[in-house]
Formats: sequence, C-alpha cells, structure tokens
Amino acid sequence: MQESSTGLARNPRLAEFVLALGGFGIGTSEFVIMGLMNRVAEDLAVTVPQVGYAISSYALGVVVGAPLISALAARVPKRALLIALMLVFAVGNIASAMAPGFWSFVGLRFIAGLPHGAYFGVAALVAAGAVPVDQRARAIARVMLGLTVAILIGAPLGTWAGNLFGWQIAFAAVGGIALLTALLIRVWVPVQPFDAHASPLRELSALVKQRVLVTVAIACIGCGGMFSIFSYVMPTLTQQAGMSEALGPLVLVIFGLGSIAGNLVGGRMADKNLMRAIPTILVWCAVVQGLFYFAANQVWSGLLFVGLVGTSMALAPSLQTRLMDVAEDAQTMAASMNHAAFNGANALGAWLAGLAISAGFSWSSTGLVGSGLALCGLVIFAWGRWLEKRTYPAKPAVARG
Repeated sequence: MQESSTGLARNPRLAEFVLALGGFGIGTSEFVIMGLMNRVAEDLAVTVPQVGYAISSYALGVVVGAPLISALAARVPKRALLIALMLVFAVGNIASAMAPGFWSFVGLRFIAGLPHGAYFGVAALVAAGAVPVDQRARAIARVMLGLTVAILIGAPLGTWAGNLFGWQIAFAAVGGIALLTALLIRVWVPVQPFDAHASPLRELSALVKQRVLVTVAIACIGCGGMFSIFSYVMPTLTQQAGMSEALGPLVLVIFGLGSIAGNLVGGRMADKNLMRAIPTILVWCAVVQGLFYFAANQVWSGLLFVGLVGTSMALAPSLQTRLMDVAEDAQTMAASMNHAAFNGANALGAWLAGLAISAGFSWSSTGLVGSGLALCGLVIFAWGRWLEKRTYPAKPAVARG
C-alpha cells in the first residue's frame, strides 16, 4: 500500500492521477448526454427537449447528494468513502445503460449524480492532505484535470461511440471507468488520519458559516458566466458567425484546452496568493466573457475567445482551497458544496443566457450575461471580505521589549 503514517502519499502524482480518473468518468457522464440527445430521444420514444429532464435530474442529484452524503458519511474514512462513491456512480451509470424506459432512465441519472459533488469534495481534501501545505491548490487542480480532460476527450469520444454503436455504450463505459477507479483508489490512495470527533451535525454546521456561504455564492454566481456562453456556443458560432457545423468538435477541443490551462494556472496562482487570485481571476473572466460578445461575429476570433472563456476554470481550485481554509471542522461538507455550487452556476448561467436570447438579443449576448455574472461574483467577494474584517478583526501585534 502506497501510504505513510501521516497521510502523505509516497507517490502523490499517482494518487492524484487515480483521483483524476474518477473525475474524468464523472465529467464524461455529465457532458456526454448533450451529444447523444437525439439518439436517446429516438430509442426511448420521447422528444429531444424531454431528454433535458435527464440532464436536470443528474444536476439535481449533484445538488442533493453533496450535502446529504457529506453529512451522513461524516465518520467514514475518506478512502473508503471515495471507493463507495465510485461504486454507487458505477451502478448508476451501468443501470442507466440498461434502463427499460424513459422515466426509469431519468431516475437512474439522478442516482448517478448523487456521488458527484461528494466525490470531488473528498478527492480535493485527500489530494490536499497528501502533499505539503504550500502545494495544496496545485494538487487540487491536478485532480480537477480529470473533469477538464473529460470535456476535451471523454465527452466527444463518448458522443462518437454512442452515436455509432448506441448511446448505452457511453454510460456502460463510464461505469467501467468508475469500477477501475474504485480498485485503483484502494491500491494507490493513502489512508489519512481518522477524525473520531466527526459528526453529521458538525458537517452541517458548514451551511451556516458566513465565509463558507460567501465562497459558495461566488462559485454559484461568479462562475455562471462560463456556462452561459458554453451552453449556447454552438448556435452562437454557427448562426451568428457563420461557422460550419463540421467545426463543432474543434469548438469542444478549444474550450477543453482553455479549461485545462486555466485550471493549472489557477492552482498555481492560488498557492502563491489565494486572496489575490480569486478577484484577479474574476476580473479576467469579466473581461474575456464580455469581449466574446464582439469576437463571436467572426469565426476565428470567436474560436479564440471560446478558449479564453474556458480559462475561467481557473476559479475552481481557488474556490476549493478557500472553502478548505474557512470550513473549520466541516471540511467535507464545504468541499463538496463547491461542486454543487458549480452545478448551480451551470443552471443559472444557461437560464439567464436563454432569457437574453429569447428577449431578442443576439446569440453573443451570452458574453454580456457572463461578464455581468463575473462582476457580481467580484462584488460578492468584496462584500465577503468586508464582512470578514468586521467579524474576524485582525489581532493587534504584540510589542516586543
């Protein structure tokens, strides 16, 4: 077993790879259905918009599962919890591939979504605990690479295979990845010290901590801009910029590369100066998302800014690290809530962008919506810092004689 008595991994990069593999499976499962909606609708005898219920059901599973599992599994050792979460995720996806009808498929997507937030939250805690303290954010970013690589490779590959061989194969393959991850976690992820004082009530206390709630609000609102653009990026570039639909896979690749770059750079920035990194990244998001409004008039400038919008993923390791710093004794709950908040950002961004388009604004108005959400996130950050200084005043320096 590759572990030490302190919980530090003897081979932290390998442990991070295993945790990222689980994230790759989760990301693929979440995004692949968007490319398989026509096939699912045809096979299950429903309309394409109705397949959207399955997407919403998965997102609801994430939002419900993150706090519920974090509270109920408060005293479960983290490695054992990660294995259990991967097994539930495997069952949810394999069963989804075998669903006999549409509504059973919708229900099974809910079950598959339950482990999502808790897995990423616990994986972030384990990765951060397996490296020296000044490398935490970078370790979290490397685990999050699984999600960004899923956008770049997993979802497009699953879409190709699902359209060629049947949509069921995509979810069955994700289930196989989850089973492999559970095995590799048992072999390579270290056992970390068990907290005998952990309890559901203590984990639930995160939901009333001021700094935790502010950070979750930044994630839910400030990150919504990336999703407002990504949700409508294909019709924006095809209908407004005149891009050929054949370039659709290239759009996903460019966005995926941008998200990988942003994730890695964001982790390094957070390790260097966390409280400077968060507002800096929010300003960057506001600028690039606002400029997308103009760039989307031309194909190649639009593609360039798709990649720049993808770098908004830099917020993920920063906010995850911040939650770990302010959660006190409710570490698992706070870390898990970050990913529930990201799903909230997905829903909020797509909804507001849809309102703008339905109101008659251009497709690229999604960029203005995104910029506005990033600026709102910046305002929440500033407000939270003001509250923090009032609630937790700096202790005066002790004079030395």
